[in-house]
Amino acid sequence: MASIRKRGQSWQAQVRRQGHAPITKSFLKRADAELWAKQTEVALDREDFGIMPRAQKSPPLSDLLFRYRKEITPRKRGEVAERYRLKTLLQHDIARIPISKLTSSAIARYRDERLRVVSPSSVRRELVILRHCLEVARKEWDAPLKENPVHNIQVPSDGKARERRLSPKELQALLTAADKCRNKFVKPVIQFALATGMRRGEILKLTWADIDKDNRTAKIRETKNGDPRTIPLSKSALAVLEDCPTSTGHVFPISANALRLAWERTKARAC
Repeated sequence: MASIRKRGQSWQAQVRRQGHAPITKSFLKRADAELWAKQTEVALDREDFGIMPRAQKSPPLSDLLFRYRKEITPRKRGEVAERYRLKTLLQHDIARIPISKLTSSAIARYRDERLRVVSPSSVRRELVILRHCLEVARKEWDAPLKENPVHNIQVPSDGKARERRLSPKELQALLTAADKCRNKFVKPVIQFALATGMRRGEILKLTWADIDKDNRTAKIRETKNGDPRTIPLSKSALAVLEDCPTSTGHVFPISANALRLAWERTKARAC
Protein backbone atom coordinates (compact mmCIF):
# COMPACT_ATOMS: atom_id res chain seq x y z
CA MET A 1 0.00 0.00 0.00
CA ALA A 2 1.47 3.35 -1.06
CA SER A 3 0.96 6.68 0.68
CA ILE A 4 1.89 10.16 -0.55
CA ARG A 5 2.21 13.11 1.81
CA LYS A 6 3.62 16.63 1.77
CA ARG A 7 6.76 17.15 3.87
CA GLY A 8 7.91 20.75 3.79
CA GLN A 9 8.78 21.62 0.20
CA SER A 10 8.82 18.01 -1.01
CA TRP A 11 6.47 15.06 -1.48
CA GLN A 12 7.25 11.86 0.39
CA ALA A 13 6.13 8.52 -1.02
CA GLN A 14 6.09 5.43 1.18
CA VAL A 15 5.34 1.86 0.10
CA ARG A 16 4.38 -0.69 2.74
CA ARG A 17 4.10 -4.37 2.03
CA GLN A 18 3.81 -7.31 4.41
CA GLY A 19 7.14 -9.08 4.74
CA HIS A 20 9.10 -5.99 3.68
CA ALA A 21 10.43 -2.99 5.54
CA PRO A 22 8.75 0.31 4.54
CA ILE A 23 10.37 1.94 1.49
CA THR A 24 10.43 5.74 1.48
CA LYS A 25 11.63 8.36 -0.98
CA SER A 26 11.11 12.12 -1.40
CA PHE A 27 10.42 14.07 -4.59
CA LEU A 28 9.92 17.68 -5.55
CA LYS A 29 6.75 16.87 -7.53
CA ARG A 30 3.76 14.82 -6.41
CA ALA A 31 3.49 13.21 -9.85
CA ASP A 32 7.05 11.86 -9.56
CA ALA A 33 6.28 10.47 -6.10
CA GLU A 34 3.14 8.71 -7.39
CA LEU A 35 5.03 7.23 -10.37
CA TRP A 36 7.83 5.93 -8.16
CA ALA A 37 5.33 4.40 -5.72
CA LYS A 38 3.54 2.53 -8.52
CA GLN A 39 6.83 1.25 -9.98
CA THR A 40 8.00 0.11 -6.55
CA GLU A 41 4.75 -1.74 -5.89
CA VAL A 42 5.06 -3.52 -9.24
CA ALA A 43 8.66 -4.50 -8.45
CA LEU A 44 7.61 -5.92 -5.10
CA ASP A 45 4.76 -7.83 -6.73
CA ARG A 46 7.14 -9.38 -9.25
CA GLU A 47 9.49 -10.45 -6.49
CA ASP A 48 6.74 -11.84 -4.23
CA PHE A 49 5.17 -13.91 -7.01
CA GLY A 50 8.46 -15.31 -8.23
CA ILE A 51 8.42 -13.56 -11.61
CA MET A 52 12.00 -12.38 -11.20
CA PRO A 53 14.50 -14.98 -12.42
CA ARG A 54 16.19 -16.83 -9.57
CA ALA A 55 19.62 -15.83 -10.87
CA GLN A 56 18.76 -12.15 -10.34
CA LYS A 57 17.86 -12.59 -6.70
CA SER A 58 20.36 -11.59 -4.06
CA PRO A 59 19.88 -10.66 -0.39
CA PRO A 60 19.13 -6.94 -0.04
CA LEU A 61 21.37 -4.53 1.79
CA SER A 62 18.77 -4.44 4.57
CA ASP A 63 19.76 -8.01 5.52
CA LEU A 64 23.30 -6.84 6.27
CA LEU A 65 22.08 -3.75 8.14
CA PHE A 66 19.74 -5.79 10.33
CA ARG A 67 22.51 -8.27 11.15
CA TYR A 68 24.96 -5.46 11.84
CA ARG A 69 22.46 -3.82 14.20
CA LYS A 70 21.98 -7.11 16.03
CA GLU A 71 25.59 -8.32 16.25
CA ILE A 72 27.92 -5.31 15.99
CA THR A 73 26.06 -2.23 17.24
CA PRO A 74 25.49 -3.51 20.83
CA ARG A 75 29.27 -3.67 21.31
CA LYS A 76 29.65 0.09 20.79
CA ARG A 77 29.44 2.88 23.33
CA GLY A 78 27.36 4.95 20.91
CA GLU A 79 24.77 2.21 20.48
CA VAL A 80 21.70 4.44 20.81
CA ALA A 81 22.87 6.98 18.23
CA GLU A 82 23.99 4.24 15.85
CA ARG A 83 20.62 2.49 16.03
CA TYR A 84 18.97 5.76 15.03
CA ARG A 85 21.28 6.13 12.00
CA LEU A 86 20.76 2.51 10.99
CA LYS A 87 17.02 3.12 11.09
CA THR A 88 17.53 5.98 8.62
CA LEU A 89 19.46 3.70 6.28
CA LEU A 90 16.87 0.93 6.57
CA GLN A 91 14.01 3.28 5.72
CA HIS A 92 15.72 4.52 2.56
CA ASP A 93 15.25 2.66 -0.72
CA ILE A 94 19.00 1.95 -0.86
CA ALA A 95 18.30 -0.79 1.69
CA ARG A 96 16.26 -2.67 -0.94
CA ILE A 97 19.15 -2.93 -3.42
CA PRO A 98 20.49 -6.49 -3.78
CA ILE A 99 23.96 -6.76 -2.28
CA SER A 100 25.43 -8.04 -5.55
CA LYS A 101 24.16 -4.90 -7.32
CA LEU A 102 25.19 -2.34 -4.71
CA THR A 103 27.41 0.14 -6.51
CA SER A 104 29.36 3.26 -5.61
CA SER A 105 27.00 5.32 -7.75
CA ALA A 106 23.99 4.08 -5.75
CA ILE A 107 25.68 5.09 -2.51
CA ALA A 108 26.67 8.44 -4.02
CA ARG A 109 23.01 9.06 -4.90
CA TYR A 110 22.07 8.24 -1.30
CA ARG A 111 24.72 10.70 -0.11
CA ASP A 112 23.45 13.48 -2.37
CA GLU A 113 19.81 12.92 -1.38
CA ARG A 114 20.64 13.02 2.32
CA LEU A 115 22.77 16.16 1.93
CA ARG A 116 19.64 17.97 0.79
CA VAL A 117 17.92 17.36 4.14
CA VAL A 118 20.63 16.94 6.82
CA SER A 119 24.09 18.31 7.57
CA PRO A 120 27.30 16.95 5.99
CA SER A 121 28.44 15.65 9.39
CA SER A 122 25.23 13.62 9.75
CA VAL A 123 25.65 12.11 6.29
CA ARG A 124 29.28 11.35 7.10
CA ARG A 125 28.29 9.38 10.20
CA GLU A 126 25.71 7.37 8.25
CA LEU A 127 28.24 6.53 5.54
CA VAL A 128 30.89 5.56 8.11
CA ILE A 129 28.44 3.04 9.58
CA LEU A 130 27.54 1.73 6.13
CA ARG A 131 31.22 1.42 5.20
CA HIS A 132 32.01 -0.59 8.31
CA CYS A 133 28.93 -2.76 7.86
CA LEU A 134 29.96 -3.65 4.31
CA GLU A 135 33.54 -4.26 5.37
CA VAL A 136 32.46 -6.68 8.10
CA ALA A 137 30.03 -8.39 5.71
CA ARG A 138 32.65 -8.73 2.99
CA LYS A 139 35.38 -10.12 5.25
CA GLU A 140 33.42 -12.13 7.81
CA TRP A 141 29.91 -12.86 6.47
CA ASP A 142 30.77 -14.01 2.94
CA ALA A 143 28.69 -11.23 1.38
CA PRO A 144 28.91 -11.19 -2.45
CA LEU A 145 31.04 -8.03 -2.55
CA LYS A 146 34.39 -7.94 -4.35
CA GLU A 147 35.12 -4.52 -2.88
CA ASN A 148 33.58 -2.03 -0.51
CA PRO A 149 31.70 0.48 -2.71
CA VAL A 150 31.81 3.20 -0.03
CA HIS A 151 35.60 3.37 -0.48
CA ASN A 152 35.10 4.73 -4.01
CA ILE A 153 32.96 7.75 -3.15
CA GLN A 154 33.73 11.06 -1.51
CA VAL A 155 32.50 11.09 2.07
CA PRO A 156 31.51 14.55 3.38
CA SER A 157 33.97 16.03 5.84
CA ASP A 158 33.09 17.04 9.38
CA GLY A 159 33.68 20.64 8.46
CA LYS A 160 35.54 23.25 10.46
CA ALA A 161 34.69 23.50 14.12
CA ARG A 162 33.03 26.74 15.16
CA GLU A 163 34.62 28.77 17.94
CA ARG A 164 31.87 31.21 18.87
CA ARG A 165 30.80 31.75 22.45
CA LEU A 166 27.29 32.77 23.42
CA SER A 167 26.76 36.41 24.23
CA PRO A 168 25.39 37.18 27.71
CA LYS A 169 22.01 37.96 26.15
CA GLU A 170 21.96 34.66 24.20
CA LEU A 171 23.00 32.70 27.28
CA GLN A 172 20.26 34.25 29.40
CA ALA A 173 17.68 33.48 26.69
CA LEU A 174 18.88 29.87 26.56
CA LEU A 175 18.72 29.37 30.31
CA THR A 176 15.31 31.03 30.50
CA ALA A 177 14.05 28.64 27.83
CA ALA A 178 15.59 25.70 29.69
CA ASP A 179 13.64 26.71 32.82
CA LYS A 180 10.45 25.89 30.90
CA CYS A 181 11.49 22.29 30.20
CA ARG A 182 9.47 19.67 32.01
CA ASN A 183 12.63 17.64 32.63
CA LYS A 184 14.39 19.27 35.58
CA PHE A 185 17.85 18.06 34.50
CA VAL A 186 18.04 19.93 31.18
CA LYS A 187 19.10 23.29 32.63
CA PRO A 188 21.72 21.77 35.01
CA VAL A 189 23.24 19.79 32.12
CA ILE A 190 23.56 22.98 30.07
CA GLN A 191 25.08 24.88 32.99
CA PHE A 192 27.50 22.04 33.78
CA ALA A 193 28.57 21.81 30.12
CA LEU A 194 29.28 25.54 30.05
CA ALA A 195 31.23 25.34 33.30
CA THR A 196 33.36 22.31 32.41
CA GLY A 197 33.53 22.08 28.60
CA MET A 198 32.61 18.39 28.84
CA ARG A 199 30.87 16.61 25.97
CA ARG A 200 27.23 15.57 26.26
CA GLY A 201 28.06 11.85 26.38
CA GLU A 202 30.67 12.41 29.08
CA ILE A 203 28.23 14.40 31.20
CA LEU A 204 25.45 11.82 30.93
CA LYS A 205 27.80 8.99 31.98
CA LEU A 206 29.08 10.90 35.01
CA THR A 207 28.22 9.25 38.34
CA TRP A 208 28.51 10.60 41.85
CA ALA A 209 31.35 8.14 42.42
CA ASP A 210 33.30 10.13 39.80
CA ILE A 211 32.90 13.38 41.74
CA ASP A 212 35.49 14.37 44.33
CA LYS A 213 34.13 17.49 45.99
CA ASP A 214 37.01 17.70 48.47
CA ASN A 215 39.58 17.96 45.69
CA ARG A 216 37.14 19.66 43.31
CA THR A 217 37.61 17.20 40.48
CA ALA A 218 35.57 14.93 38.23
CA LYS A 219 36.85 11.73 36.65
CA ILE A 220 35.77 11.10 33.07
CA ARG A 221 36.05 7.35 32.58
CA GLU A 222 34.85 7.06 28.98
CA THR A 223 36.23 9.71 26.65
CA LYS A 224 36.08 10.14 22.89
CA ASN A 225 39.71 9.00 22.48
CA GLY A 226 39.34 6.19 25.02
CA ASP A 227 41.71 7.61 27.66
CA PRO A 228 40.22 8.41 31.10
CA ARG A 229 41.04 11.84 32.47
CA THR A 230 40.41 13.95 35.55
CA ILE A 231 39.29 17.56 35.24
CA PRO A 232 39.12 20.36 37.81
CA LEU A 233 35.71 21.67 38.83
CA SER A 234 35.18 25.41 39.01
CA LYS A 235 32.96 27.14 41.56
CA SER A 236 30.24 27.33 38.89
CA ALA A 237 30.42 23.58 38.24
CA LEU A 238 30.33 22.78 41.96
CA ALA A 239 27.34 25.08 42.40
CA VAL A 240 25.45 23.12 39.74
CA LEU A 241 26.25 19.88 41.57
CA GLU A 242 25.11 21.28 44.89
CA ASP A 243 21.70 22.06 43.40
CA CYS A 244 21.25 18.58 41.92
CA PRO A 245 18.36 16.66 43.52
CA THR A 246 20.18 13.32 43.36
CA SER A 247 23.19 12.06 45.33
CA THR A 248 23.60 8.48 44.10
CA GLY A 249 23.88 6.85 40.69
CA HIS A 250 24.19 9.13 37.69
CA VAL A 251 24.62 12.82 38.38
CA PHE A 252 22.21 13.71 35.58
CA PRO A 253 19.74 10.80 35.17
CA ILE A 254 18.39 11.70 31.74
CA SER A 255 18.71 9.65 28.54
CA ALA A 256 20.67 10.91 25.54
CA ASN A 257 17.55 10.91 23.38
CA ALA A 258 15.46 12.79 25.94
CA LEU A 259 18.19 15.38 26.29
CA ARG A 260 18.53 15.73 22.52
CA LEU A 261 14.81 16.37 22.08
CA ALA A 262 14.69 18.78 25.02
CA TRP A 263 17.73 20.62 23.69
CA GLU A 264 16.10 21.13 20.28
CA ARG A 265 12.96 22.51 21.94
CA THR A 266 15.04 24.74 24.19
CA LYS A 267 16.98 26.21 21.27
CA ALA A 268 13.73 26.87 19.41
CA ARG A 269 12.27 28.70 22.41
CA ALA A 270 15.43 30.76 22.89
CA CYS A 271 15.52 32.02 19.30
